[in-house]
Amino acid sequence: MKKNCGRSPWTKTEVRTHQAVINGKLAPTLVIENATYLNQGLKAWRTANIWISGDRIIYVGPDMPETADEVYDAAGKFIVPGYIEPHAHPFQLYNPATLAKFAAERGTTTLVNDNMLLLLEPVEQAFAQVEALADLPTSMYWWARLDAQTELDADSITIDNRRIQAWLKHPQVIQAGELTGWPRLSQGDDELLQWMQDAMKLGKPIEGHFPGASAKTLTKMALYGVTSDHEAMTVEEALMRLELGYTTTIRYSSIRPDLPDIFAGLVEAGLQNYEKVLVTTDGSTPSFYKAGLMDETIRLMLAAGIAPEEAYRIASYNAARHFNLDHLLGSIAPGRIAHLNILEAKDQPTPVDVLARGTWVRKNDIPCYPVEAMDHALDLMQKSEIGIELTEHDFSFSMPVGLEMVNSVIMKLYQIEHDTSMQVLPDGCAESFLMLVDREGKWRLNTVLKNFATHVGGLVSSYSISGDILLIGKSKRDMQIAFERMKSFGGGVVLVDDGEVIAEIPLTLMGQTSDLPLEDLITQETALREALFARGYKFEDPIYTLLFLASTHLPYVRITPQGIYEVLRKKVLFPAILR
Repeated sequence: MKKNCGRSPWTKTEVRTHQAVINGKLAPTLVIENATYLNQGLKAWRTANIWISGDRIIYVGPDMPETADEVYDAAGKFIVPGYIEPHAHPFQLYNPATLAKFAAERGTTTLVNDNMLLLLEPVEQAFAQVEALADLPTSMYWWARLDAQTELDADSITIDNRRIQAWLKHPQVIQAGELTGWPRLSQGDDELLQWMQDAMKLGKPIEGHFPGASAKTLTKMALYGVTSDHEAMTVEEALMRLELGYTTTIRYSSIRPDLPDIFAGLVEAGLQNYEKVLVTTDGSTPSFYKAGLMDETIRLMLAAGIAPEEAYRIASYNAARHFNLDHLLGSIAPGRIAHLNILEAKDQPTPVDVLARGTWVRKNDIPCYPVEAMDHALDLMQKSEIGIELTEHDFSFSMPVGLEMVNSVIMKLYQIEHDTSMQVLPDGCAESFLMLVDREGKWRLNTVLKNFATHVGGLVSSYSISGDILLIGKSKRDMQIAFERMKSFGGGVVLVDDGEVIAEIPLTLMGQTSDLPLEDLITQETALREALFARGYKFEDPIYTLLFLASTHLPYVRITPQGIYEVLRKKVLFPAILR
């Protein structure tokens, strides 16, 4: 398997080989005959024979070669370009390799990935993983974050100019963002502005993260150089972004399943031009993907009244053009990467056969993704170990205020109601102990979390935005048991009730992700979710709660490696303490 190297994936020798196939001197590796395919240039269905050499489409037209290594008869079926997920978070319990396999087998053959977890690794180590992932049949591109989403402690890897420049210049990186730290621009942060200008000079678009933004704020961000945003939550917000020239990405995710309502509203509003509309599943948690990825977003667009030709274009060509990759992706035309989805019908977007970079990853409706490149990519992801010990002293809680959950990810300060010196908080009350512990054992932060659940004994997670360890629960003993169980895996999420392990998700890679196939991970996460819902968790997605407790791109207060942090004033209210 050959790497897809950014915007120019083929060597001179390979290009000459493709010419030799056209000239009849070499045989195509695959010919798809009698293909009724969606022509993106015409936005219409046409019939042709498609020649493929290796991972490239080299001919689309009426001719057949004298010979071919393989011929596939597509009579009676419909062929569309492989789908593009323009905003993937590939570390949501799963890892980039297992997500790539699961996605491609369902027609999403290109992922544009968040580099958040890799950003906090040494650059050489992170790039080795990026380059191994480039060997997969799935095209794997990345975006370069310009901030860490939390307040890191002084000993953490710094998000400095050297690190940002290395990421921006990497050939697999195709955009900067998502820009969660955008308020720094208004506060005069010229380093952030310089990074944005560097991205623009490299021809890489900048994605915003502007929930609830006014037209004035969006205008200011456009002047800074931001060209897209995925935070429209209503039809009105989507139309406002389109009116201001933004590429507007509509979400269908586990905490923001807005797509059906927004597209129905866009149809009702009579929107005629969808050229700057994209769709995303926005890094949903595993169980949300039972119905699929981009294939499910297409199904929902069709149900909202979007024509098939438009829906498939939104999920492929529009994204390719936005990232300046339409010479490689999003079309069935000469010179493009051979990402093809073969459908039983125009209104059935989940394919029965899938080609990813010229390799069958689904054939006769049976997944057949090659495992060799997967194994190599997984081998480069660090196996994690947790060596710290928690003592009785660590379970001392004396904070006068706690954090009250407003929804899955938003919290505010409140006055703690119960005596936190007791070993078990009263059953049925809304309060739980909350600890954030440094993964290396240097510091801890102890407070109380209100409204997380009513009957959770102990929940421990090494899965968090900062990579540190979260402990939540009503029983200090159950929290300790869950912690020891999590340690035995080297990381994970463990739920304990009355001394018994109720559900668990081992996260053996970097303490943040699972090495299991996504199908198995879905089973584990579903069991954990159901157990938490049964114990009083009342919001949309508990996994996102664990991830974002320390995330400072959200209001109003967060727990961070520095301490309890007030986002608006950028102030540590109560510092973490050294152990």
